[in-house]
Amino acid sequence: MPPTDPKVRVLVVDDSAIVRKMLADTISAEPDMEVVGVAGDPFIARDLILRHRPDVLTLDIEMPRMDGLTFLHRLMEHHPMPVIVVSSVTPSGSAASIEALAAGAIDVIVKPGGPYSVAHVTDRLKRRIRELKGGRPKRFMAPLAAGHPGLPAAKLDALAKANGLIVVGASTGGTQAIEALLSRLPADAPPIMIVQHMPAQFTHAFATRLNGICPMSVVEATGSEPLRRGVAYIAPGDFHMVVEARGVELRAIIGSGPAVHYQRPSVDVLFHSAARLRGVPTVALLLTGMGADGADGMLALKNAGAITIAEAEQSCVVFGMPAEAIARGAACHVATLLAMPRLIADALASLQAKAIRDRSNPSGPAEASTSGKESSAESAAAPPRAPRFLPRRRGPGGYAATRYP
Repeated sequence: MPPTDPKVRVLVVDDSAIVRKMLADTISAEPDMEVVGVAGDPFIARDLILRHRPDVLTLDIEMPRMDGLTFLHRLMEHHPMPVIVVSSVTPSGSAASIEALAAGAIDVIVKPGGPYSVAHVTDRLKRRIRELKGGRPKRFMAPLAAGHPGLPAAKLDALAKANGLIVVGASTGGTQAIEALLSRLPADAPPIMIVQHMPAQFTHAFATRLNGICPMSVVEATGSEPLRRGVAYIAPGDFHMVVEARGVELRAIIGSGPAVHYQRPSVDVLFHSAARLRGVPTVALLLTGMGADGADGMLALKNAGAITIAEAEQSCVVFGMPAEAIARGAACHVATLLAMPRLIADALASLQAKAIRDRSNPSGPAEASTSGKESSAESAAAPPRAPRFLPRRRGPGGYAATRYP
């Protein structure tokens, strides 16, 4: 008889007896999970961790005797392990949860209440625990100090001259990965659109944190705003984000719609919209996360001529989404987070050089060799040529407009 997979061992840490019981009962009811203990404060949790060696820990932020953030910092220093924060949606709770993610927590889940039913919260929690089975915590690169370039001068100059679009998708472990990436890109990088799987109440706090430590501006997308150089746009929780060409501009469009791969916002939705653009040099990155969201969209982008980069297993918290993209042949490159800034600069330079070559030889050698009626018939039957991407020009609002002839 083949051996069965061991159950995921979970420790629940929360100062509310009601929440502890709710989480423990939900997890214990799953055949592939077991609760090895519950703790009402970090001191009890410390003893239970040493005694039971859990695989995953759920952690409240606001607790007596020692707050969850302080405990998390100490845990990641001395006994790193996958931690899921289960937090309230108050402004202070949201900010603390984002700080917890930066400190090493894998994900944040909203406590039941308001629009979030017990079933909604527990279903998400169970999915996350399963995703983390066998996952390992990573010690991510510390963000560089403001003004400290993460790229050599030549690469910074290449990004400053490059036109195009950067699209990024991430899930479990993505908050740290995105911070590590953006902090190493220059302030005047081309516009960046980011989908990070995260509850609605936390995406604004996430954007605010990144805006304070990254060279470029980081904002939560509000819907229909023109994309500007030097700005990264975070998709708001519970809304899909797409990019559309509106006249001479590229715009971030926010909308509802059904969840894709259980997610809203979805990476696939953003990536497929970017694949529909014509004449815009595009670089797509798929970072750490479980599941398949983004793999199909990345393949569409590659087929449309974009340069696609999947995060390597060495730097992933969960090698799921990038692995799916690699398996489908959707990744032009596989790279660690540390290698991505340089690769982005090279990719945009390559795409822009290709666009210049295409403009200088619009017919192509095959068409140039044809003549007579056959050539005319083929030209008439061919689909109209995609609009070309022109160097950026300053629009009326000061933003760098993407123009289409």
